[in-house]
Amino acid sequence: MPVVLVHGNPETDAVWSPLVAELGRTDVVRLSPPGWGAPVPAGWTATVEEYRGWLVGELEAIGEPVDLVGHDWGGGHALTVAMARPDLLRTWVSDLLGCFDPDYVWHPLAQGWQTPGKGEEMVAAMVADPSSRLDDMASRGLRRAVGEQMVQGYDETMARVVLGLYRDAAQPAMARLGANLPAAAARPGLAVLATEDRNVGTDEMRRRAAARAGARVVALDGLGHWWMVQDPARAAGMLDEFWSSAAR
Repeated sequence: MPVVLVHGNPETDAVWSPLVAELGRTDVVRLSPPGWGAPVPAGWTATVEEYRGWLVGELEAIGEPVDLVGHDWGGGHALTVAMARPDLLRTWVSDLLGCFDPDYVWHPLAQGWQTPGKGEEMVAAMVADPSSRLDDMASRGLRRAVGEQMVQGYDETMARVVLGLYRDAAQPAMARLGANLPAAAARPGLAVLATEDRNVGTDEMRRRAAARAGARVVALDGLGHWWMVQDPARAAGMLDEFWSSAAR
């Protein structure tokens, strides 16, 4: 049963390296969403629906149900697939469920990207000099060595898809998507609640969304947005236990 890992923004698949080493498996597939370390198809506008369609296509090509793990926007893509195509999954894991709660308000950085003019300035600065983003990520728990690998992927294509995706997902878009959360209960789900992650909704929002999706909640006390990098051994143990329980 393959494990499929999907990362988010502004990341590349380097974010998974510490976790993959801890899992010690040979059937792990890392998928990079178009624009984030992967080519962008012609005419790509970076909508939530386009990313769901992309991930559906990738999973169909694998040819058997997978254990899907999504982080950040990868967790959003994973959840939209769980709601629409549970036949492609054995299990799903996401750390972004709180963003689908009707009361969720996008964090300040996302609101900046969603603002015409300001967003363009922000992503241009990120591409021209990624050091400030690297410093910010390091201050929130990301290993600097991993961050240095990720920022090598910062380019104009990534800048464009950041704006496209976040603007398409501006509220009330996420709340509308969240109305279908109960459909995700068709497959066993795990909601990762990293207690120090302040960008993905309150604990209450995350637990409320997880309940609607029929997902089990695991709190990672003391870990933040990059829980899989901060403590990969704990992350791997959490995932192994979840997959084992789903198989029973």
